[in-house]
Amino acid sequence: MALRGDPDFTFGTMKQLRVQIVRINLNWPDVAKRRPAHPQDPADDAYDWDLYDRAIRYANQYGEQVMLTILFTPKWANGGRAHNVPPTNYNDLRNFAYAAATRYSGHYIPNTDNFTETYLPAVKYWTAWNEPANPNWLRQVSGGKFVSPRSYAHICTSIWQGVHFTNFAGEKVACGVTGPRGNNQAHSSRPSMSPLAFMTATRRAGLRTMDAYAHNPYYGRPSETPTARPGGSAVTLGNINTLISLVNKLWGKKRIWITEYAWQTPPDRIFGVSFARQAAYVRQSFAIARANPRIDIMVWFMLRDDTNLTVGWQSGMLTAKGKKKPAFSVFARLPH
Repeated sequence: MALRGDPDFTFGTMKQLRVQIVRINLNWPDVAKRRPAHPQDPADDAYDWDLYDRAIRYANQYGEQVMLTILFTPKWANGGRAHNVPPTNYNDLRNFAYAAATRYSGHYIPNTDNFTETYLPAVKYWTAWNEPANPNWLRQVSGGKFVSPRSYAHICTSIWQGVHFTNFAGEKVACGVTGPRGNNQAHSSRPSMSPLAFMTATRRAGLRTMDAYAHNPYYGRPSETPTARPGGSAVTLGNINTLISLVNKLWGKKRIWITEYAWQTPPDRIFGVSFARQAAYVRQSFAIARANPRIDIMVWFMLRDDTNLTVGWQSGMLTAKGKKKPAFSVFARLPH
């Protein structure tokens, strides 16, 4: 929506909400539809950054910082397979991250015919992939065994190196970006890994370096509350300290980013809570995060409800028709 919709409406509405950070998926296949000849050079002819340049400029114009999530693999980089299959050579991913971080370093002027072109705004917050223990985002199993932890160890290391090898100051790369739950069953019809199991496996597979750990602690049932402790191996906001303890053990006292969180409302019939309850949970959820000394960032998903009830989300501050929900004014008044 921020990329292809009306940017003045989108970023202007977020300014009304006093949004500080906007998370945008930087889809590698969209930027690089063919292999670049000079992959570390953001000006290579194979790259098309136009949508992202526009979104980042608008965010800057409205006083909002951007978090970019590098995501998915182009077919030329993984042998023509699906976009959730990692690259054959992880140097390709590292080079793309380097090019992206160079372009959005705050020190880059694009090559255009417009002689009044100015520096692109800086992006200081980066995340490596999205929910890599979920098969929608990363292939989980090969040969009947989970391969996603090893793949992700390479993915995160490559993105961290690409961003930091530019030697610009202040960039932070968060790894993990884990979802709240998983079945840990490699032979199931939809194999996935629970966050704590995935974290342990990625550390064992060689994931060593990150600036922060990111997690998406969504609730599991509409009868829950933000403080409810889930059963089984799930990690929600109610037991986020369990995840923080494991981060301490595996990687030390890294900062924690909540990169997605939300409560859905009607017309969702499965996970929806009332408009009033969503508003109350916005206030309560952000208070929980703010009170936790390790959590630096909390991103709400999303601004406006999807129109597609089958696959979309209804967790916006606005309905699909653009009407403000009670949560809108609550979010706008949150302490900053």
